[in-house]
Amino acid sequence: MPKTASKEKPTDFIKFFGTAGARFVMIRQLRASGGLWISCRETNVIVDPGPGSIVRCAMSRPKLDPSKLDGIILTHRHLDHCGDINVMIEAMTEGGFKKKGVVFCPADAIKSDSVILRHAIDFPERIEILRENNIYKVGAFRFESSMRHIHPVETYGMKFNLNKTSVSLLTDTKYFEDLRSFYNTDTLIISVVFFDPHAGIDHLCIRDVEQIISQIRPKKAILTHFGMSMLAAKPHLQAERLSKELGIEVQAAYDGLTLHF
Repeated sequence: MPKTASKEKPTDFIKFFGTAGARFVMIRQLRASGGLWISCRETNVIVDPGPGSIVRCAMSRPKLDPSKLDGIILTHRHLDHCGDINVMIEAMTEGGFKKKGVVFCPADAIKSDSVILRHAIDFPERIEILRENNIYKVGAFRFESSMRHIHPVETYGMKFNLNKTSVSLLTDTKYFEDLRSFYNTDTLIISVVFFDPHAGIDHLCIRDVEQIISQIRPKKAILTHFGMSMLAAKPHLQAERLSKELGIEVQAAYDGLTLHF
């Protein structure tokens, strides 16, 4: 099980560089939008480096050096998830002078309207295209992509293991029944943009999240990626309510939260 504090230097950890969801929280920086840093047996990857990701590396305590990255994963091409992709590629490859690292992304992220600039496209060792239910590896870090989500652009979640704990990241999507089969893990990190449902907008609301957690029954669920209505509803209070009602540990992530494994 993950812990939020440790006296020893962790082998595996996840650090939340940001918990902003969707446009307006990102634009106003009511929550940071830097993505997730994952360290697995000295392999370092960043997931969804949105605007400010490079700044969050410098602000982290202790600092996290982006030149030590081995991989970058984009769940999808929306700006709140990929705004700093080019600067993080430059950082990982030391300005392009050291060809290293892998970028994982859906195919539509590098089509004609590529989110990776032309000058940076050849900096990493390789770019791997994410597809449904595939297994990928960089260094000691191994992850499996989900089925395609219901979202306006090509979108995939992921699951992986950190120190014998199974972890999943359920990113932006409309609710559908098959989600529970893939995301059945010990620790579930789940994006909840809306408090109330919004017809025609493919994001989860708190009612969807409650249903998913009750179906999967993970050992721990972490709420993140909050939109304006979720911030107004106070995510920590929603997490406390879900914990009491479901009998499952539910935590609301905050910027800088570190989970040690």
